[in-house]
Amino acid sequence: MQTEEILERLIGFPSVVGQSNRTIADWICAYLDEIGAEVTRLTGPEGDRENIFASIGPRDMPGIVLSGHMDVVPADEVEWQSNPFVLRRDGDNLVGRGSCDMKGFLACALSAVPDFSACKLTRPIHLAFSYDEEAGCRGVPHMIARLPDLCAPPTGCIIGEPTGLQPVLAHKGKAAVKIAVRGQSGHSSRPDLGKNAIHAMAKIITKAVEQAQDLEHGAQDCRFAPPFSTLQAGVIRGGSAINIIPELCTAEIEVRAISGVNPESLLSPIRDEAETLRKAGFEIDWDIISSYPALSGNEAAEIVKITTGLAGKSPAQAVSFGTEAGLFEQAGMPAVICGPGDISRAHRPNEYITTGELAACRDMIRGLIPHLCQ
Repeated sequence: MQTEEILERLIGFPSVVGQSNRTIADWICAYLDEIGAEVTRLTGPEGDRENIFASIGPRDMPGIVLSGHMDVVPADEVEWQSNPFVLRRDGDNLVGRGSCDMKGFLACALSAVPDFSACKLTRPIHLAFSYDEEAGCRGVPHMIARLPDLCAPPTGCIIGEPTGLQPVLAHKGKAAVKIAVRGQSGHSSRPDLGKNAIHAMAKIITKAVEQAQDLEHGAQDCRFAPPFSTLQAGVIRGGSAINIIPELCTAEIEVRAISGVNPESLLSPIRDEAETLRKAGFEIDWDIISSYPALSGNEAAEIVKITTGLAGKSPAQAVSFGTEAGLFEQAGMPAVICGPGDISRAHRPNEYITTGELAACRDMIRGLIPHLCQ
């Protein structure tokens, strides 16, 4: 199948993050089985979502991983000019949810599988397709944990997020937490008889703002914009009426950490404030909803040199968005981010990738063949 035909099929599966991805996984696995790839389906703890790991070539030799996620963000924006889950051709643009982020890369990798299969590879190419990346890289850790049982340690990993096919060396890490403060409701005329959860949460938010300001003057890494770790409170909810003491207030806070900094450690001052409230009689729930490490980057790594040569572009030092690359690196696999399209088109209505971008990416992936036949 041609790359555009595969992309059309992939777009047709509304594999929205946080939902079952069985239909898209079924199709991908059937396609790979027919070509003769060794395919392993890895069901996540949710029970209705799967990672896919497939290999072409000898699994007992160190190979290269092509990594991408099957899930997409919702497509609820009214600005869509067509059904977001039906690929629409507009000149050289191929429009559809996930076309750029990142089913375009998946289509390029899948369309190149017959080329790999036709060669006598001495080292394997692996496809690592994950679920729920858009929820904070929730799916891929389960797959990475299984890799020692599935293949020899890979020499490197290419994460095909949209970078304009420019290799990228680093990204920040991230952790996000949902905090729930529960007090005691009552009539607002007697605040002394209740425990105001919003007032309590205000102390947590104040501490979060202080921590965000402190981070601006903390450790710096000039590769990133901004060059320091960041923290923000993004969501807060609480209360039901002005004359009722609010019993419950929730907030969601995220941190993005420069290389060498554990993202969750940056939440410690906020957690300490929450524990102080617990001692004051409030119930506190602290739920880490996503967490992944930074990609530190290693320009001397073999996978970076190979990808740079095939892409024909000098590496960019860093990007602001996060990827699964840091998790692969943490597991001992050098990683580089390089894929077709532009991140500015992702998560927006009328998302698209161009036919030229797909062709260039497929050529880059096929260019790995000589490196796997040595």
